[in-house]
Amino acid sequence: MQYEQMKSLLNTLENPVDKLEMVMDFGAHMDNVPDGARCTEILGCASHVEICVLGNKFYGIADSGLVRGVVAILLAMVDGKTPDEIKKMDLMGEFSSLNLTLGAGRLSGLNSMISFLQNL
Repeated sequence: MQYEQMKSLLNTLENPVDKLEMVMDFGAHMDNVPDGARCTEILGCASHVEICVLGNKFYGIADSGLVRGVVAILLAMVDGKTPDEIKKMDLMGEFSSLNLTLGAGRLSGLNSMISFLQNL
């Protein structure tokens, strides 16, 4: 699913719990990592997270349903973009605009994922 579709769906919900359930649903439908993708474990996440790249296509792995959804949203933001394009993006600002209620540990992990993506 494309990022704009995700954002539009999340904006239809007001209840924070409903939003988090939708985030988990995004993660449940994330594409599997294809053979040949280069995967990197993201340090600083409470959960096990890997971001994988094959060309300009991004894939993710996470051992938590909610974190998997966060990864799905973040990767939808950057999918198809070059490293230079990603560096110019305000990923945290855009993610914050979704008004998701995430704990400090997950926000720390999100910062680690964003740092990885902006330093490709």
